[in-house]
Amino acid sequence: MPTAPQTADELRDALAENDQRPYGRPRTVTAEELAEAAEQFDDPRTLIIALLELQEAYNYGSEPRKSPVVFARLLTLFDEQPDLFDARMRYQLFWRFKWVAHSLRELPEIPLATLRQWLTEMRDRYEKADLGLQPYYGQAYQLAVHVGEDTTLAYELWAGRSRTQYSDCEACEICEQALYHLAAGDDRRALRTWEPVLSGKESCQEEPARSISYALLPLLRTGRTEQARELHLAGYRASRRTASMSAEVGRHLEFCALTGNEARGLELLAENRTLFDEVESPLDLLALLTGVEVLLQRVELLGHGDLPAAGPAGRTWTVTALRAEVRDRADALAARFDTRNGTTAHSDRRRARLDREPLLDALELTLRTVTLDAAAPAAPVAATPAQDVPESLTELIIRARTLEEQGHPDARACWARLRALVDAPDHTHPDDPAVGPPVRLRADLLAEEAGRAGDRDEFTVAAALHDEAGERGLAAVERACALLSAAEAPEAPGAAAAEGGGGAEAKAAALTAAHASILRLHEETPGLPPYQEARLLRLRATALGLRFQVTGNEQHLAPVLAEADLLHTFATRHDLPVQISGALLLGVGTRAISGDLPAAVAEADTLIDRLKADGPHWHLPRTLSLRGRLHLGLGDAEAAHADLTEGLRRAAEWPDDTAGTARMHGDLAEASMRLGRPDEALRQLNRSAELDLRRGSRTDAFCTYSNVAQLSLDLGRVEDCIALLDSLLTEPDVVAGELDDRLLAQLRLTRARALRAGDDRTAATAEFVALAAESADWDDDPGSHAMIAGETAVLLGEAGAFDRARAAVDQALAAHARTPRYEQLSSCLRELARLQAEQQGEDGLDDALACLADAGRIADEARTAGYEVRGSRSLETALAYEHGRVNAYAGRYDDALAALEKALALLGEPGAEDGDHAGEWAECVRLAGAVEGIYLERSAPALARLDAAVALLTARGHAEETASLSSLVARLRDEE
Repeated sequence: MPTAPQTADELRDALAENDQRPYGRPRTVTAEELAEAAEQFDDPRTLIIALLELQEAYNYGSEPRKSPVVFARLLTLFDEQPDLFDARMRYQLFWRFKWVAHSLRELPEIPLATLRQWLTEMRDRYEKADLGLQPYYGQAYQLAVHVGEDTTLAYELWAGRSRTQYSDCEACEICEQALYHLAAGDDRRALRTWEPVLSGKESCQEEPARSISYALLPLLRTGRTEQARELHLAGYRASRRTASMSAEVGRHLEFCALTGNEARGLELLAENRTLFDEVESPLDLLALLTGVEVLLQRVELLGHGDLPAAGPAGRTWTVTALRAEVRDRADALAARFDTRNGTTAHSDRRRARLDREPLLDALELTLRTVTLDAAAPAAPVAATPAQDVPESLTELIIRARTLEEQGHPDARACWARLRALVDAPDHTHPDDPAVGPPVRLRADLLAEEAGRAGDRDEFTVAAALHDEAGERGLAAVERACALLSAAEAPEAPGAAAAEGGGGAEAKAAALTAAHASILRLHEETPGLPPYQEARLLRLRATALGLRFQVTGNEQHLAPVLAEADLLHTFATRHDLPVQISGALLLGVGTRAISGDLPAAVAEADTLIDRLKADGPHWHLPRTLSLRGRLHLGLGDAEAAHADLTEGLRRAAEWPDDTAGTARMHGDLAEASMRLGRPDEALRQLNRSAELDLRRGSRTDAFCTYSNVAQLSLDLGRVEDCIALLDSLLTEPDVVAGELDDRLLAQLRLTRARALRAGDDRTAATAEFVALAAESADWDDDPGSHAMIAGETAVLLGEAGAFDRARAAVDQALAAHARTPRYEQLSSCLRELARLQAEQQGEDGLDDALACLADAGRIADEARTAGYEVRGSRSLETALAYEHGRVNAYAGRYDDALAALEKALALLGEPGAEDGDHAGEWAECVRLAGAVEGIYLERSAPALARLDAAVALLTARGHAEETASLSSLVARLRDEE
């Protein structure tokens, strides 16, 4: 709190402001300061309000030791001056007897006799105030459960009584009733009882998050795994990082441990690490620690006790060490409660949780599956070759070189094994003329590494070493690779011009120069073995192929095909299958770039037949993938899906990354979407991202994950979307700021939209506000800032913060002036106008109309620019319709009707094929009929309008759009 309130009015304003903050330490500290400030004013009512706020902060901030102290002060004030308490204060006071009872149960240092004495005090007070005793019996039942006594009678005395205004809310009582059946071993009855809460029909501050955490295991035991998965995602998000929900977090960790999701459990534990120190409630801490131990015990049993784990701050922990710490703390807490209660209930319940066996071997909880093996730090494992790697070093060197000459994918595993052997301290180079000197092997290894990384500097060094070893041909090939790599590099000569629009020409010039240099190098290196000469021919053709890809210039087409034919002829003469296939594949790709997709498909058909008959078979996956993309280009999704599926199947026969399977999965996702199979597309995109991540292509992986998140949001899988993005945003390189800032912003933007779709508007608004502030500095992309600021304004409007919403709109308009976003900004302005009129009525009309005036200017700009909207409704039509709604909310019904009639004129009557148009037109007619018939009380013309619309829609095959119109007609006729 920057400054203490100087007047009672300022104090009340500060209390109201603090009441809007989320529960947690910041709110509690402010409540403490305000309660202290209230003592200085001669205003006991304000002091009472401050103390009520303080107790609420303690109650929901998991500080049970302090809540009863504040309540004692309130009770003293009530006993001394009951007239100070108005009806609301009195209600709060009697309601909070239950809070104190709960707080005392949470503290093992409070004697059991004191707990019973408090319940007697509650009963006496309720009887004296002539209040029903159902709430008292509810607390007596909960004490019996806590202590471990027979609860049958206590349950009947509570559950058999009628509810009163002081009873716990419906959701909380349902949870207690369900837990009673759960303790009796009746999972199905418990779940039936829970249904109103789990379905969202009943809720409160703690529900449904509390019920969800208890219902997860019963759902699994009764076979409702998908519902358990969905509720875990939603329930965990509502509980995480919240001290008062720490017990729920512990049950979610237990759920992960018992469903084969131990690695996810460790992720969630890390996200909630601060709870070890923040939870003040011993009872909640016991529940949290037991859930943590269930998880850590399971991880250790699976042989991963050495994995790092997130424990209390101040030191690093392994799973084994943290489990020992957690076990000792939890055992001590359970013993304290049992000593206080005179039973073994808490130790028994704890042991029951720890003794549970996994309920499922594996349950896919999130789109991004993480395993304990992936979480363990380990050196990269080389791909498994199709054939065994020789044990003899001499044989291994010879085999690696032979496979390299053939272009065989198994060469990579041999080189990886060789690299490990050469790097070993006891390595001795074979004294065998068949393998040559050590410098030759060093050059071979460096060249292979350069080939994987595309590093021109490594190619250059490898060439020099091969020269030293007397291998002029290999040196020439590596120099050619370095030339091509330099021409492709972003920092190649002329690349700077690419930023200003001359990129294609500069890149083409660099590739032309590279081709000329490779050609000259080829001519200056005679007497090459055929496989080396073929590689130089392949590099020459590749340089020209890349140039054609960059420019699309038809004059560059023939030279590529000529070089490809030259390579094909040479490879055929010398029986080099890999280069024959490479030449044909280059031809297919070039035809595709030229736009002649049918010819490209025909050539791909021929090549695939050849590969199936004669090989090399490891080229089949890549060629099938290319033909699949060609079919996508031709609009044949079925054929594309078939090719890509076969390509992936064949790729599995070869070492990883032989055929670019990450891209194949991405292309298969596109084919699946075109075939109307979005769930399959989601799986394929997710697999593509996983492969990129595994191979270190993190930017590509995060781009694909961004698409996964957006698609899951489009499919209505909101919790899946949020869980995926939460997982990505906690990756170490993301937290360290190493990910591209725009890509990170896109991930956060999608998450903010998902939070909004999931009705977590507070979190969504906070993220949008942050993104709007950050994107204001994107001088190279003002259009994105306009879009983000516009969406931010709408969210602020939904929260009633219209001054801040207007400021965000002004930012959006300024950015829109630089890079127009006609539809997005017009939509945001119209929605903001509707919100202000709906919430403020006539008082908000002027500001709402100002927003619509801005939207009108945008529509004029779009029309002048020749912009075409994507939907069936023009910006002018949408604007007229919104004028109708805004004026109707403000009570300006004549203006509203005039605007709606204008919108109807702009829309025009729908035709037989205009499905979307029919729905928009029908809604506009309905609103016009409501304004005219209900608010202007002109039922006759309203009924004529509506009857005519129903007849027209029915005659033109849109009967499904008439339901709302017919309902309004019936209402108007009833009112006549």
